[in-house]
Amino acid sequence: MNESETGTDADSAVYRTLLESTRAIPWKIDWNTMRFAYIGPQIEQLLGWPPSSWVSVDDWAERMHPEDREWVVNYCVSQSQSGTDHEADYRALTKNGDYVWIRDVVHVIRKGGGEVEALVGFMFDISERKKTEEKLISLQKELEELSFKDGLTGVPNRRMFDSVLELEWEKAGRNRQPLSVVLVDIDYFKEYNDCYGHLQGDDCLRRVGQALASAATRSRDFLARFGGEEFVLILPETDAEAAMTVAERCRSVIFKEQIPHVKSSVSQLLTISLGVGTITPSKTDAPLEFIRQVDQNLYRAKQEGRNRIAMAG
Repeated sequence: MNESETGTDADSAVYRTLLESTRAIPWKIDWNTMRFAYIGPQIEQLLGWPPSSWVSVDDWAERMHPEDREWVVNYCVSQSQSGTDHEADYRALTKNGDYVWIRDVVHVIRKGGGEVEALVGFMFDISERKKTEEKLISLQKELEELSFKDGLTGVPNRRMFDSVLELEWEKAGRNRQPLSVVLVDIDYFKEYNDCYGHLQGDDCLRRVGQALASAATRSRDFLARFGGEEFVLILPETDAEAAMTVAERCRSVIFKEQIPHVKSSVSQLLTISLGVGTITPSKTDAPLEFIRQVDQNLYRAKQEGRNRIAMAG
């Protein structure tokens, strides 16, 4: 062996030592045979599979989460065939049956004529990063939900009501279907707060919100807190007669709560007044004007003595 060969072998040994001392896992695949020419010993510490068990790309694919396998394999093959460097994140199976998130960074080595000769790359353990990402996504979703939820009663807030009404209005107009809205106001709520205190008043609002939510029986029926002591129901594909039935059910569920209200002028128990409106929206109709009409119906129910339902007709 000459001096030049000795130097080359020494350099190779240094490079291998450096590669195998990192947390990244180096590997090489021969393109013609689709077999591993090399994989770093770190793979066993991470996944439990010894380097000798990584024979071909089949071992790589089989040790991948079933939900990730098809798209990752197809993506990596297509990118490699085109000679494009790439990377992919996927869940790799450990020997004990768990999964670890891996990021594979791939470099395509080509021959002089441009044909693919080999693939080399590094596997990185990104499990902690993925956990952090999932926590951030969960937190973001929670914050979004909170931004559309009334903090006191737990039902959706006015902001969510505006969004849902816009969607249901458009759908009702497009499908030529009736849309109904029920506005609910707690009778003499100021007197309730003055008599029982604001803490009990808050509890009263929570109970009313939960009770009214139970009156919205279909999946698309939507309840929100409209503001103060007012709640609102959106009832898609609901005609006037069916809307009145829902309104009566609202009165019934509140009566069943049996909430004392000694300062009410209409009952010794808490009651509600309701305004109901139904429309099949046309291009000339506007949601805001419709809600004003429903509010006028509610005002009429209160003017006529409260503890009742009013509907234009």
